[in-house]
Amino acid sequence: MRTINRLLTSPWRRSAAAALLGALPVLAFPAPSLWWFAYVALVPWILLARSAPTGRRAAYDGWCGGFGFLVAVHHWLLPSLHVFIFLIAALLGLLWAPWGLLVRRLLGGVPSPRRAAAALLVLPSAWLAVELVRSWQGLGGPWGMLGASQWQVEPALRLASVGGVWLLSFLVVAVNAAVAVLVAVRTARVPAVASLVATAAVASAAWGWAPRPEVDGRVRIAVVQPGVVAGTDSGDRRFDEEERLTRRLAGQDVDLVVWGESSVGSDLAGRPALARRLAALSRATGADVLVNVDARRSDRPGIYKSAVLVGPDGPTGGRYDKMRLVPFGEYIPARSLLGWATSVGRAAGEDRRRGTAQTVLDVGHGLRVGPLICFETAFPDMSRHLAEDGADVLLGQSSTSSFQHSWAPGQHASLAALRAAETGRPMVHATLTGVTAVYGPDGRRLGPWLGTGARAARVYDVPLAHGSTPYGRYGDWPALGALLVLAALAVTEGVRALRPRRPRPAPRVPRARTAHDSPVRPSR
Repeated sequence: MRTINRLLTSPWRRSAAAALLGALPVLAFPAPSLWWFAYVALVPWILLARSAPTGRRAAYDGWCGGFGFLVAVHHWLLPSLHVFIFLIAALLGLLWAPWGLLVRRLLGGVPSPRRAAAALLVLPSAWLAVELVRSWQGLGGPWGMLGASQWQVEPALRLASVGGVWLLSFLVVAVNAAVAVLVAVRTARVPAVASLVATAAVASAAWGWAPRPEVDGRVRIAVVQPGVVAGTDSGDRRFDEEERLTRRLAGQDVDLVVWGESSVGSDLAGRPALARRLAALSRATGADVLVNVDARRSDRPGIYKSAVLVGPDGPTGGRYDKMRLVPFGEYIPARSLLGWATSVGRAAGEDRRRGTAQTVLDVGHGLRVGPLICFETAFPDMSRHLAEDGADVLLGQSSTSSFQHSWAPGQHASLAALRAAETGRPMVHATLTGVTAVYGPDGRRLGPWLGTGARAARVYDVPLAHGSTPYGRYGDWPALGALLVLAALAVTEGVRALRPRRPRPAPRVPRARTAHDSPVRPSR
């Protein structure tokens, strides 16, 4: 214990320890998928910040822990961003500095049961506020939200249908805070146990009360995954491979064929021969083909990533242009200032153009699908809006060719389970390369994943469900509730700071007796 205390007295060693402890939650995400570890992964970080000698040191502990967390959940970006990943993590890690300060403020020293009970509500709310801010697409989007680690836990998927991934993050942090109190604060174990019981009660209530999606139909959707195709003519060779795999689907009575992100490298209006080959595939399979074009448009300036629907007579006019782009991967923020990033990593040489609105596509057979492209499957609001607009199936088109041997493909595929559970709509995550996965309207996986080494065309029987989930109706209400909790805390602290303090009366000091003092004897 003395060795640990001596180690933590060094500011640099303490900062390194905070960064290491902040990285621990990554083990709950794919590929390790130790989902249960998420419920205790924050405890060492909380105990460290709680022991900080000053508020400033606690803020540093929060900052360094946030840095470690972000580097860990985005480590697969190192080949693309190089030093930029550390710079971005250092900047965004500042969001956790107030969280570290709140840990010490509420749990430092010997907190009263009342203060510890407040921590069990405030700390998850503050964590949710951090996730809300960093979920903005300009700051990297909602990748690595703590609640997303619970994608394969059926009770958690039920909770996601009530409050989305936000509710899962709140409850995971609340359990971590309660465990930290049980470990380190003997005087406040009653509220900690009460918090754990309340969390179990909420999960049980959601399991029994939340409406379950009722299956009212089925469709057969085929996914084509050609895998990595290298070489200078990789675009044409990839198209040939996708065409070959798609022809295998003839006679299998499919309702839709889906190709992955960037599956077509040329604008179909500029290369009508490709459009004719796709139309022939549609006629051969008896289904429309949803491809993804990553190319310069012939009808407007700039490069777009677009989901394009092709029928037996050619492009049907159904099209969705990607709206939320990947920072550095598809555009460089403030290119005039940060354009030099292209010389040290695989940053975008030219910014992609953005679409203006989400689109629900009619693909025949009475089926309506809502396309999302790559990074967009991480945003809960986008899939919720597609469900509101009448999408029967959510479709994510993705490619992780640059990150095949990292944890990224599995993490990306797991997000579709949450999007399905949140909306009550099945979701197909189709990849050019990476991990292809399909989930039912309750978020449960339909069949095994197509792994990064797969090169196949596979047909899935996808159950359909309609209606609206509580999350679909009420949206991001846990995030709003967290902000209200923090506002109430700010008001309480402000009132306490402004309240005039009454001066304490000076303590009475008894006068010392002298030799001249004589006791007074009662008279007889």
